[in-house]
Amino acid sequence: MLELLQSWMVPGLEILIIAIMIYYLLSFFWNTRAMDLILGLLAFVTLYTASIWFRLPVLQKLMLYFVNVAVIALLIIFQPELRLALSKLSVKGKKYRETTTFDRFLDSLAQTVYRLSEKRIGALVLLENQDSLDEYANKAVILNAQFSPELLETVFMTNTPLHDGAMIIRGTTVISAATILPLADDSSQLSKSMGTRHRAGLGISQVTDALIIVVSEETGKVSIARDGIMTRGIKIDRFKGIIRSIFTPPRSTIEKGFDLIGWIKKWTQ
Repeated sequence: MLELLQSWMVPGLEILIIAIMIYYLLSFFWNTRAMDLILGLLAFVTLYTASIWFRLPVLQKLMLYFVNVAVIALLIIFQPELRLALSKLSVKGKKYRETTTFDRFLDSLAQTVYRLSEKRIGALVLLENQDSLDEYANKAVILNAQFSPELLETVFMTNTPLHDGAMIIRGTTVISAATILPLADDSSQLSKSMGTRHRAGLGISQVTDALIIVVSEETGKVSIARDGIMTRGIKIDRFKGIIRSIFTPPRSTIEKGFDLIGWIKKWTQ
C-alpha cells in the first residue's frame, strides 16, 4: 500500500513543481519580447522530442551543438530580464502589493519616451544612480520638479529653450534640464547616424553609473547607455526590464509578504 502511494505521490509532486515553474515563467514573460523566446524554446523541445521518437540521430546531434552556443548567447542578450526575474525570487515569499510609486513612474516614463520616439523628437534623459550628478546639474537650469509626462515632453519639444541638453532625474524628481555633458572620447561603437546626443550620453555613462536614455531625432530609435556601452533600438518591454533590474523600488512602497526566515527564527528561539 505504501509503495503504491509513493508511486502516485512522486510523479504527482514532480508534475506540481513543473506546473508552478511554467506558470511563473509564463506570467513573468507574458506580453514581452522575451515571450517569443519562450515559444521558440517550446518549439525546440518539441522538435527535439520528435527527433528522439522517430530516431533521427543527425538532427539530435545538430540540435545539441546548437544548444551549447544558444544558451550562452541567450544569457547575454536577455541578461536584464533574467536579472529581474531572479530578483523576484525571495525566501521571504511573494511580495503582493498594489502599484507602487516606482511602477507608476516607470510606466509614465516609458510611455512618454516612446511617444517622443514615434514623433521623432530627440531627447536625452539621465536617471541618477549611486554617483551624484550635482556637478552637472548645478551648471544647468535647476527645476526640482516632480516628474510628469507633460514636463518631459515640454522640455524636449523643438524650439523650446531647454531642449538642447540633458534632463537629470533623481528618483521621481526632475533635478535639471538643458544640462551640458562631456562627449565620449572614444565613439567608435556609435554609427554615423548617431549625433551629439548619443556622444554625450555615451560620454557621461563612461564616468558615472547613471542610466542614460537617448531618443534619436533622425530615426526615432531609443538607446540606453550604461557603463560605457550603448545599446540601440530598445523596445518598450525591454526598456522597462532594464530599468527595473537596475533601480530597486523604494522599500517603503512595498507591502512585505510572509517572512519565512523571520518565522523560523521566532519559533526556534
